[in-house]
This record gives sequence, C-alpha cells and structure tokens, in this order.
Amino acid sequence: MRTAHARGSYLRVHFKNTRETAQAIKGLKLKKAVEYLEAVKAHKRAVPFRRFNGGVGRTAQVKEFGATQGRWPVKSAEFVLGLLKNAESNAQVKGLNLDKLVIRHIQVNQAPPHRRRTYRAHGRINPYMSHPCHIELILVEEEKQVERASKAVVVPRLTKKRALQRAIRAAQE
Repeated sequence: MRTAHARGSYLRVHFKNTRETAQAIKGLKLKKAVEYLEAVKAHKRAVPFRRFNGGVGRTAQVKEFGATQGRWPVKSAEFVLGLLKNAESNAQVKGLNLDKLVIRHIQVNQAPPHRRRTYRAHGRINPYMSHPCHIELILVEEEKQVERASKAVVVPRLTKKRALQRAIRAAQE
C-alpha cells in the first residue's frame, strides 16, 4: 500500500471547527474532498457538527450527511486544503496515481493554547485564549475491489461423541 503524508503543527485555527471539518472529508477521494472544501468556503455546502455542536445552528445543507447542525468553517477549510495540496505534492513526487488517492487517515489534536488577556470592569483581567491544533493526514492509493467468494456450504463440525453416535447408527442400518 503506497501512501503520502502531510502534517501541520501548532496551526492557529480553531481545534473544534477543524476536527469537524476533518471528519467530514475522511474517506473521500482527494478530488472530491478538495471540491467539497472549496464549496464550504463558498458557503455552498456545510460541514456537519456532530461532537462539538453546542449552540450550533441548524441548516438544510447537512441533510446529505444525516445531520441537522452545521456551519461553514472557512479558515479550517483553508488550512485543511493547504495540507491536502501538500500531501498531493508528496504523492506526485512518490509517483502515485493522483486520481486514485483516498484520505485514509486524518487526525486533529489540540496544541498548547496561546495566551492573551482581555480587560474587564473594575480593573480585572481575564484570559483570552486561542485553541490551535495539530493536523495530520495520510493519502492512500485506492486498491481495486476484490469480489467476495461465492458462499460455500458450511458443514457443522461434530464432536467426537456425536461422530461416534452417527457411526454406530449408520452401522446398525
């Protein structure tokens, strides 16, 4: 199995949005994933939010995924598109067939937060954190589907006792 990898570390893009974007394209062919993310940037198709979906609005665009809540995380889509482009270049250098590439693995992990501060009433200060992430993905050349063998008749295995009983019965007949 021939693969191409791409990885981005400490990317300043929201972890939660990027995780949902990654789950939406997992398992897609490379060309389909790129088309989908371009459509997300243009607000033509939405990303379904399944895990981090508190307070996320509903949209009809996520019906194709069997979900009700979705958004259009443009910045996440741009970062993931950049990684897909990098992985495609890596695959091209390795001599892989670009039309058969499938996103087999894509993972988004939380990176350490960046600290800023915001000033509140009565001279107080609160944290103003960003939630960056690490993204890694693996593209795999899709292999041709192997047909399932025709169903063979399975004969149940007999215990020694049952086999002896059948042998005795057969001898008596």
